Amino acid sequence: MPLPPAGTWQVVAEPFTAPDATLLRRAYYAEVAGRYWRRSVTEAEIDQGLLDFPDDELTAPTGRFVVGRLDGRPLACGGIRLLDPVTAELTRVYVDPRARGTGGGAALLRVLEDAGRALGAERVRLDTRSDLVEARALYARQGYAEIPAYSSGPYAEHWFEKRLV
Repeated sequence: MPLPPAGTWQVVAEPFTAPDATLLRRAYYAEVAGRYWRRSVTEAEIDQGLLDFPDDELTAPTGRFVVGRLDGRPLACGGIRLLDPVTAELTRVYVDPRARGTGGGAALLRVLEDAGRALGAERVRLDTRSDLVEARALYARQGYAEIPAYSSGPYAEHWFEKRLV
């Protein structure tokens, strides 16, 4: 069910273990895994995915996790972590499908980029998959350029970078 027309987004840092953050991380994993496997994902598979890909690096002093709320409803999240002293990486960027197109992705990226600057990063990178077309479009709209691969992994098919300074 779609949400009413866009209201106000508020994006704030929260522990990735907070209740709303946990629900959003579970929704993120359910969507990306379900799209990859082309089927619904079980709760047990989500549990295992969160164990296999922990978010421990998304805490100070080397990372941050944020939750985005649209008119008070938690509908987006994302994390940033340092790869090296001048390079940060975005991860777990997610906007609930019902809230896409309302500015939540751009709001998340602004706050995450500011967090990257606060961590000392001069650039931010990310990798994503070909089937995550909404994400790739968001990054392109927000000034991210495709770059050669900087990482490897079974789910990395496109790599992006944006200068922060």
